[in-house]
Amino acid sequence: MSVVLSPAAVQDIAHLRQLYFDVYGHGYPVPLGSDPAVMRRLITGGTAHWLTARTPGGALVGSAVVQTDPGSRIGKLLGLAVHPGHRGGGLASRLTGAVCAEAFATGRLDSVYATVRVVTEGPQHVVVRNGFRPLGLLPNAVEVEGCETLALFARYADGVLARRAAVPHVPERLTALLSAARTGVGIDYAGIRSLPARTAPRAAPGAEPIELISAPAFVRRRFLEHFPDAGDRFFPLHTPNALLVAADGGFEAYADLDPVAGSCALVAVHPRPAAVSGALETLMTTVTRAGADYAETLLPLADTEALDVFLASGFVPSAVYPAMRRIGDRLHDYVVLSRTSRQIDFRTTAVSPLLQPYLGAYLSAWTTTYLPLHEVSR
Repeated sequence: MSVVLSPAAVQDIAHLRQLYFDVYGHGYPVPLGSDPAVMRRLITGGTAHWLTARTPGGALVGSAVVQTDPGSRIGKLLGLAVHPGHRGGGLASRLTGAVCAEAFATGRLDSVYATVRVVTEGPQHVVVRNGFRPLGLLPNAVEVEGCETLALFARYADGVLARRAAVPHVPERLTALLSAARTGVGIDYAGIRSLPARTAPRAAPGAEPIELISAPAFVRRRFLEHFPDAGDRFFPLHTPNALLVAADGGFEAYADLDPVAGSCALVAVHPRPAAVSGALETLMTTVTRAGADYAETLLPLADTEALDVFLASGFVPSAVYPAMRRIGDRLHDYVVLSRTSRQIDFRTTAVSPLLQPYLGAYLSAWTTTYLPLHEVSR
């Protein structure tokens, strides 16, 4: 049956909510599919491209969105849904291609990324057929139907990858991930020098707990006070809603905390990311008690100091995002580091061949981080 693609309108919200319920039940953790106020803002706010698919009879059977962050020239593909009765005909791929083409046609985006469920290989094939490249795996990243792993993919505008800034050296624990990127993205990091791992100071026994302030409006105001220049804050499509404060005032960590999805993104640290050295264990305990079993942070590949601090505190390199941030005429690579407090179980994941190198890289990095050398050698 042929369908017609058209932009989403405010009057579609009720039908869209029903579509997401038909596809995901009560388990969809994104407000885009359940919160009418959020959906209205996306449809009318000018920062999203939202396409719907309707049958000739008018039934809404598909949806896809690219939400943009204009200041960072990055978009995110999300909300891809096809009614169970209309699967198998390529509609998901058609929606993905159309909404991405519309977003890139503006000329205001360097890349669009997607976090894809890996309970089946189908969604991975959909994005790959539409020009997305695999960037890594995010184990235990979201609570959907239980704790699930996501795969990170990105699609680039023409010429973007050719304008990447060079990075002279990286911590050696990143080498397996960067090697996987050679297969996934076609970027050769072989010329980068690896630096030996450093040991960050641990929290002292009896260290004072981290204070959590959950007051979104206050947190946003304070965040902008500490980071008034847009160039000093970079975590696209994440707005902090919680503040983690060291008892001695040594740092303030701004987080996008989502207990529904069981996740936390550490968006920024004042005065600098490395200021959390020695306090990350305590900080993670606070995050876990707040309902987030998964935490991630995004750091420049060139920021060796900050990478060393997080790597030494149990964060594992999970994905690399080449050419993520434009500064002047160059684009800079970033790394996603993640940590989970729940047992990781890959037995139920369907990892496509393109993602296999990233799975191997993650397992290697996790082993190095959490298994003593003599246990690995035994």
